[in-house]
Amino acid sequence: MLLHDYFRSSAAFRVRIALNLKGLAYERRDVMLLENQQRSPEHLALNPQGFVPALEIDGKVLTQSLAIIDWLDARYPEPRLIPADPDERAAALARALVIAADTHPLNNLRVMRRLKAMGVDDEARDEWTRHWIAEGFAALEAMAGDGPFLGGDAPGVADIFLVPQMFNARRFGTPLDAFPRLVAADSAAMALEAFAAAHPDRVAPR
Repeated sequence: MLLHDYFRSSAAFRVRIALNLKGLAYERRDVMLLENQQRSPEHLALNPQGFVPALEIDGKVLTQSLAIIDWLDARYPEPRLIPADPDERAAALARALVIAADTHPLNNLRVMRRLKAMGVDDEARDEWTRHWIAEGFAALEAMAGDGPFLGGDAPGVADIFLVPQMFNARRFGTPLDAFPRLVAADSAAMALEAFAAAHPDRVAPR
């Protein structure tokens, strides 16, 4: 199992967490985004979008973090990350998609580069990032369960998406006082080795 990865990619961070929670052994291969390795012909052959992660397994290449996690749940069902119950599944995926569809895409590398190309300075780009993170977090705070995790007593797909976005929030100085449930869920998740071992600080190239 080979994960084409970048240590600070939120989407790749999610897949590292999921693999760790499943107890699956995998090899990492760094794709250095700042050096544009994701646009190389070799990487585009794996992932035509030029993104990470890409997971090579059983002769297949899987892309898109949520699709990978869903596949892992189907192939390796314990512990389950996306609930089987239809109501719980819909709630868990809705929480995850607040991050995956509506928050993170507005702040990823290609958007930052496009804003820079349009003449937006660094300070304004950082404010852009904080604005969209705060807007997504406000919705997710209202959607959070009673804890300790976003969906209840065990970590699931929503927590897998939350933790990398919390890393980004702190990296860009996003105020978090208005999001106590999210801060608590992030803390509960990071107390688990599966999450801690996936953290960018633990996998960054040396």
